[in-house]
Amino acid sequence: MRPLWPPLSRRTLLLGGATLLAAPAAWPQAPGRTYRIGFICQTRRAGWGPLFEELRGDGFVEGKNLVVVGEIGTSFDRYDALAAELVKAGVDAIIANAVPGVRAAQRATQSIPIVSLSDDLVEERFVASLPHPGGNITGVSMLSPELDRKREEILLELVPSARHLATLADPETTPPQQLLRLQEAAGAHHVELSIERATKREEIAPAIEAAKAAGAQAIHVLASVNFYVNRGLVIDATIKARLPAMFQWPEWVELGALAGYGPTLASLFRQAAHQLVKILNGAAPGDVPAEQPTHISLALNLKTAKALGVTVPPSLLVRADEMIE
Repeated sequence: MRPLWPPLSRRTLLLGGATLLAAPAAWPQAPGRTYRIGFICQTRRAGWGPLFEELRGDGFVEGKNLVVVGEIGTSFDRYDALAAELVKAGVDAIIANAVPGVRAAQRATQSIPIVSLSDDLVEERFVASLPHPGGNITGVSMLSPELDRKREEILLELVPSARHLATLADPETTPPQQLLRLQEAAGAHHVELSIERATKREEIAPAIEAAKAAGAQAIHVLASVNFYVNRGLVIDATIKARLPAMFQWPEWVELGALAGYGPTLASLFRQAAHQLVKILNGAAPGDVPAEQPTHISLALNLKTAKALGVTVPPSLLVRADEMIE
């Protein structure tokens, strides 16, 4: 079986030329001390492998001087209870993924450091600013609003005849203003954009079918923990509906997705690990700058393109960092 997140052999696209990935802290951890961390997320342990690899490289080794408190990967309805358990256990830091996880951690504590991964940490008001987060939260702000507009543009390059796009969104994680911006961007290209919503697994396939029935000629799937957990279903449903689809994660082309544009999950988890190391070494989270992705990749699955009757233009072929042929 192919690993879930294989390394991409890719040329690196730099976003804005900025490199915000900070070097690990230089001072050593306290001798003889055991550090305790907890996770509030739906991503299972296997998905966090890159984070644990980075921690080991910086001297934080599970089973030696690092302990994970509680489960890694749980359902939304467990978030608040899990956050309370982690606070009661007195963990040294909490890793929280996406808006629901960060909100649960934020409700539970204003003092324990929180390392977060979310779409836009400033707009979501988790940090005061990227350079100076303030409070007890720092993390990786994934540039989703900016990259979503770029994904929409790439999808129109893939399907240049399209005059009606659909966007699949999860209202739990996508703010209305983000959807409005995408509609305005589509309108600037004289393209209609309809919004289909799904918050549960059983709503995903019907939402994609509704997009097809409404006349959509391609679909843009926004970031969502729900869609991540059910990624196989999402990809299969778009192909079954014969809707060319754009996704956030480049890794998903290995699972059959037509196209993905964004940072890899592995790179984001490694960035989060670097920030966690600083905090475990004594830095205050409000003084640890929140980061943005530094490497953005375009991945294409030419097998899926052929199956859907999509001719990938040369302009995208030369820009692709990963292609499945």
